[in-house]
Amino acid sequence: MIVGERKKFDEIWESIKNYRSVLILGCGTCVAVCQAGGEKEVGLLASELRMKSQMEGKDINIGEATIERQCDKEFFDSIKDKARDYEAILSMACGAGVQYCAEILEPIRVFPALNTRFIGVTEQEGNWSERCRACGNCVLGTYGGICPVTICAKSLLNGPCGGSKNGKCEASQEKDCAWVLIYNRLKKQNRLENLKAIFSPRDYSLQAHPARVVNEFYTRPTISSGEEKHAK
Repeated sequence: MIVGERKKFDEIWESIKNYRSVLILGCGTCVAVCQAGGEKEVGLLASELRMKSQMEGKDINIGEATIERQCDKEFFDSIKDKARDYEAILSMACGAGVQYCAEILEPIRVFPALNTRFIGVTEQEGNWSERCRACGNCVLGTYGGICPVTICAKSLLNGPCGGSKNGKCEASQEKDCAWVLIYNRLKKQNRLENLKAIFSPRDYSLQAHPARVVNEFYTRPTISSGEEKHAK
C-alpha cells in the first residue's frame, strides 16, 4: 500500500489560513489504513484547525468529507457539489490523489495535508516499512522475493558492496544487508545458483515519468454475440 504521514500542523495552517472556507477531504483506502488520512484523521485535523482559527480570531468554515479513493474519478461524484461551496480543499490523500483531486475539482485550490512516503507493508500495528520503488522491472522472482533495488541502500543488482559487515549495511548498523537477506532466502529455497547470474544495468527508460499503463482488455473492440459465435 501507499504509506503517507501527516504534514506538520504549522505547515498545514500556513497553506489555508487566508481562506474563508476549507473542505478537508479524506481518502478511505491506503492512507486510512496507515492512519494518516482516513475519516478519523479528517475529524482530528478539522478540530485542530477550528481551534487554531478561533485562537487567531479568524472565521474559517471548516468542512469534512471522506471518499473511498481519491485516485479514482467516480468516487468524486458524491462530493463535487459540496466541494463547490468551499474556497480551498485540504486533501489528505497521497500525492497521486492530491493531483487528481486538483484536476477533477479545478479551479478550486487544493493543498496537500500529507507527505507521501513509500509503497510498503504493515509489519505490525502502527509500523510500516518500504518494500517497492515501482521501478518498472521487477526482479523479485530471481532474488527470492526480496527487492535489492529497495532494500539495498545502494540499489545494487549484482551482490553486496564492500561495506557490509556481519550481515549489516554500512549505511546503518540497524539495517540488515539486503544481499545477506537474499542469500539466506535463496539458500532456504535451494536456489543459490541464481546469484551466479549477472544482471544488466537497470533500464531507466522503464521509469520514464509520468508513466502510463493501458490494459489492452479495455482497448479491444467489443464483439457481439453473433460475431463471437461466427468466430468460433
